[in-house]
Amino acid sequence: MNSFALVGYALATVGFATLLVLLLSRWRGRLASRWLVTAMALQVAWGIGAVLFHTVREPWIVWLYSWLEALRYFGWLMLMRDLWQPLANLHSDALRWYSRLMPIALGATALMVLVAFWPPFAEWLGANRGVPIFQGGMMALALTGGLLTEMLYRRTRPEQRWAIKFLCLGLASVFIFDFYLYADALLFHVIDPSILAARGYVTAASVPLLAVAISRNPRWSIDLFISRRLVLRSVSLLAAGCYLLLMAAVGFYIRATNAEFGDALRLVFVAFAVLVGLVIAFSGQVRARIKVLINKHFFSYQYDYREEWLKLNRTLAGEEGEGQLHERAIRALAEIVDSPAGMIWTLHDGRCEFTEHWSMPPERVKLPAPDRNLIEYLSETGWVIEIPEYKATPEHYGDLQLNEAWLKREEPWLIVPLMREQVLTGVVLLAKPRAPRTVNWEVRDLLKTAAAQVASYIAVYQTTLALVDARQFEAFNRLSAFVVHDLKNVAAQLQLIVANAEKHRHKPAFVDDAFGTVANAVGKLERMLTGLRKGSVEASSTTIVEVMPIIEDAIKQTTQRQPVPTVINGQNLYVRSDKERLTSVLVHLIHNAQEACDADGQIVLDVSSEANDVLIKISDNGHGMDATFIRERLFRPFDTTKGNAGMGIGAFQARETIRSFGGDLTVTSAPKQGTEFSIRLARVNNMDENDGKQ
Repeated sequence: MNSFALVGYALATVGFATLLVLLLSRWRGRLASRWLVTAMALQVAWGIGAVLFHTVREPWIVWLYSWLEALRYFGWLMLMRDLWQPLANLHSDALRWYSRLMPIALGATALMVLVAFWPPFAEWLGANRGVPIFQGGMMALALTGGLLTEMLYRRTRPEQRWAIKFLCLGLASVFIFDFYLYADALLFHVIDPSILAARGYVTAASVPLLAVAISRNPRWSIDLFISRRLVLRSVSLLAAGCYLLLMAAVGFYIRATNAEFGDALRLVFVAFAVLVGLVIAFSGQVRARIKVLINKHFFSYQYDYREEWLKLNRTLAGEEGEGQLHERAIRALAEIVDSPAGMIWTLHDGRCEFTEHWSMPPERVKLPAPDRNLIEYLSETGWVIEIPEYKATPEHYGDLQLNEAWLKREEPWLIVPLMREQVLTGVVLLAKPRAPRTVNWEVRDLLKTAAAQVASYIAVYQTTLALVDARQFEAFNRLSAFVVHDLKNVAAQLQLIVANAEKHRHKPAFVDDAFGTVANAVGKLERMLTGLRKGSVEASSTTIVEVMPIIEDAIKQTTQRQPVPTVINGQNLYVRSDKERLTSVLVHLIHNAQEACDADGQIVLDVSSEANDVLIKISDNGHGMDATFIRERLFRPFDTTKGNAGMGIGAFQARETIRSFGGDLTVTSAPKQGTEFSIRLARVNNMDENDGKQ
């Protein structure tokens, strides 16, 4: 029994000594720290005394142990007095009893110290009374300590209990066990050796609880740093060990109770248990729940900010996983809150456009883009919106009106604004996490900080793309200057022929020279067209024009190729645009459709009126395009799939031309299912072109 008890008290002594060293290394002389250090030092001294008591049974050792037994309560009660003081000041009327109880408890502690220190005094107090004074006094102190601990926890405001929860649990375990020890001693007039032996282990078990409480309380000025990754691995290993012990116990039970089929049943159970253990070990939801449990109950903050910041930057830089920048941006924010998926929209010239997703395909989720109300709300507040909270208490979000489609779906969880220099540049939607998670101020602040970093990365990326496009436009302008120079030379040669034709057209030599000059000019023009397929100067004015004649003109210019387009639902509609530029856009789109179709394909132009708009659709049953190509390459200038046959500015120029008319050009396509370009322009009723000129 002595060896068993010795191990328990040794563990308690080492644990409290470790906490004492940490406290002394970080102590800044504050009052709470002073009494905490005092209590820890007395606890270490008591542990050493207990080890000696169970090793050397000398009378002076028994006296020293009894004296330290009472003295350590003085340290704990002085710490409790300091913790109680703010509550006593705050609730002076309700806690008047505290002002009486605490002096009595401290006086009783001093009496017990004197009793233990001076045995004749204890004999004098207990004379003719038949009551062990020391055991009775220590039982009363343990009861008082337990009562004060319970009242401390109950009187503390709920939002502050998190900081003292483990302190109260640790002290309560010590006080309750001591009360049990001395109550049993008073009842049977002897201290039970078994209870005394177990006391060291109970005290040692309070050490990690006190360590967590100390790390949570900034008043005690101790910086206990324990890696969350290490704690997660340790908890996982502990859980695995407990699971294996449970497997072994059940296996032995099966073997012992079923002699005929014991071995077979044990093997079946072990195989099944191993399979279940592997499923749990590789479960993302289980890992997420363990992380939430550890962060909530063992750390003063949910996040290791240094680790989170490094991981955020590694993800954005592409060091952890592949994918485009916008996909990495979603993943970087999602990993902070263990979200499994997300989507991102970016703002361009006041329009909010879908940009990318991560494990949340838009064709499956089918969510509309953020509307004007949400964009304005995020721009003004910069808040992180929790959709479940909005459903429960929409008044917390003022005038915000979320789209019903966002509220009906189960996946949407958090709406995170991407703010850069107090300007909204994008919106990220995160899906619900694998494990339930509380979104408090810490989560919101970290998400907003990380979102600002993400917005900066995206801004740098967009600036880089704009710079690349600007350089390409610069090269295009330089090429245009060369073309203009060559055109000037060709024009000069042709003007010379025209000027001399009237005088020398009957001379064979002049005719030969003229044909040579024309052939040279044709060669130059062919070379220029090879280098620059389209180089027309576009007009800048718009008028009210009728749509159908423009479409008929565009079809007439494209009948030399197959398949020949057809028109359905032709209506007498009018729009405000430039006739030549609109014709050029239609010709370009029809040519693209002809190139995408086989000779026996089908190209259909559909003209209709929708609300206050005119909708022109150019549909084909050609090869089609995937969503990635449409999003990343179709409207990007100088990106072509035609090799040297094109410069890759046709689709970009077509969209910008339509937008200059106040409309928009969109595309819907899928591989092997054809393509549909939609031109939307404002419909006008005034057919007077003089009034329609701008």
